[in-house]
Amino acid sequence: MDNPVEEIKKKIDIVDFIGSYITLKKTGRNFKANCPFHNEKSPSFIVSPERQIWHCFGSCGEGGDIIKFLMKWENITFVEALRELAKKAGVTLKNVTLDDKDSRKKERYYEMNLIASEFFQYVLNKSKYGEKALEYLKNRGIKPGISQKFRLGYSPVSWDSLLNFLKKKKYSLEEMYDNGLVVKSASGRYYDRFRGRLMFPIIDAREHVLGFSGRILEGKDNEAKYVNTPETPVYHKRETLYGINLAKDSIKKEKNAYLVEGEFDMITPYAHGFSNFVAIKGSALTPDQLLLLKRFTPKLTLIFDSDEAGGEAVRRGIEEAEKLDMELAVVRPDFAKDPDEAVQKDEVAFKKALNDPQPIYDFLIDAAMKKYSVSDPYGKKKISDEVIPFIERIGNPIVKSHYSKKVAAILGVTETSVEALMARIRRKKKQSEDYRSSYKKAEILGREVVLEKYLLSFIFQSENPYKPAKIVFTAITPDDLSIPADAKIAQILVDREKDMALNFDLDKFASVIPTPLRPIFDEIYLFASAPTGIEDDNILKLAYEVKRFSLKRQIKEILNSEDQSAEKNKKLLEIAAALKEVEKKLISL
Repeated sequence: MDNPVEEIKKKIDIVDFIGSYITLKKTGRNFKANCPFHNEKSPSFIVSPERQIWHCFGSCGEGGDIIKFLMKWENITFVEALRELAKKAGVTLKNVTLDDKDSRKKERYYEMNLIASEFFQYVLNKSKYGEKALEYLKNRGIKPGISQKFRLGYSPVSWDSLLNFLKKKKYSLEEMYDNGLVVKSASGRYYDRFRGRLMFPIIDAREHVLGFSGRILEGKDNEAKYVNTPETPVYHKRETLYGINLAKDSIKKEKNAYLVEGEFDMITPYAHGFSNFVAIKGSALTPDQLLLLKRFTPKLTLIFDSDEAGGEAVRRGIEEAEKLDMELAVVRPDFAKDPDEAVQKDEVAFKKALNDPQPIYDFLIDAAMKKYSVSDPYGKKKISDEVIPFIERIGNPIVKSHYSKKVAAILGVTETSVEALMARIRRKKKQSEDYRSSYKKAEILGREVVLEKYLLSFIFQSENPYKPAKIVFTAITPDDLSIPADAKIAQILVDREKDMALNFDLDKFASVIPTPLRPIFDEIYLFASAPTGIEDDNILKLAYEVKRFSLKRQIKEILNSEDQSAEKNKKLLEIAAALKEVEKKLISL
């Protein structure tokens, strides 16, 4: 097969494919959605069925074809995405060279981690060195079947057991170090990172072993309780959730994910039939983890430790989840410090607690009231400072009104006072609004750049592009565009006008665009479908506005030049006269 990528694109429609992951809405000739790769409230993600491309005009600025989308969605390499799509499309990749350095490296590191995982499992279950760890698991109520399901293992108390084992498997010390399995001393000596620890493999939703978390069983007081794989080419802590490979199907089915803080807080409930639990490392719930969970469920129930750190984790989780419009609740078993202890102490009471989650805003109010006194005016202020910013963000007016009244009653103030504080918060937010997320393009790129990109996009999205092109290029020339790449694309359009005016083919036109400019052309094509802030539909007027920018830019360049000749003054007068004419035309249009 000469071009498997094109064959895949022909067999898998990009709108159908992306639409199976996110909700797309028709907008003219294209489709739009909230970008799935960053937090936003207004849709900036545009998909073209004609061009079979997508682009985000929001803060991430990503774009590409169906392969690039799958790469981003699953966090996989080009080769992995190509193989998966080829299988879906029934396209054979035989005799196709897939020479992708990053992909080969990732696959090698995944394989290395899998081998290390099997090594740790063998030490735990088949050697005398794992006896203490097996006894520890037994005492914590973890049966052999559950241990095997989670691929738990043990790293022996040795400086080089894993190192030597991986050497025999033909892995270099540099690879082991880069993959986080060994440590390099100041003197340059390599040794095992994990020694004398119960090992938890961290596995993603695609069953790749990304890294490890190792728990100490016995050691010195100053020794870390947990040692984790550092950031590597395949492991990124902010993107991972422990147990997601086992919990994802149950999360989808239940339409809810219980989020806990530690490995045992996930394993113990799972062993007792609570299968839609996942764990984060520590208490830092990240946007990447929430984006991952949102692929499976719109609802999260947080079960963090019953201490102040756990409460802070809940608050941080709210701030991030609100941006993604996810429904949040909190479960706080008051008879145990964490889910692991709660299940073992009283499974019936734990199940009852799960069935009676506390709405997130009630939790916030209760937590603030435990910290500050409602009988003290300054205590009331602190409660309002903590709670009201969260209530102000509530989208549903009925829910917002309910909590406004509740806070007012608790603080002994009028509802008007609470509403006034929320109004003040809204004003401050509006003043500091991130224009990238609200797509005020003129504030980011400048009005001139927005105009020129919009005009080109409007032309290319028209049924007969040369009709609007003829209008636009009576007012400007490609040289008037401030971005060189835009100017080159415009020049190609102008040069081919006679050949293509009667029968314009977008794909044929795209094929003559130089390869380095094609991603820019794709972005330009979709630009007019994204919110731009341009409300005027008079393209001739917009074109003359671009001309005005161009002439002003030329005047500035001449004034800044060191040329002192009479020719300079003559040219300056000519451009000033042209600018005056353009200003007249703009007034008349």
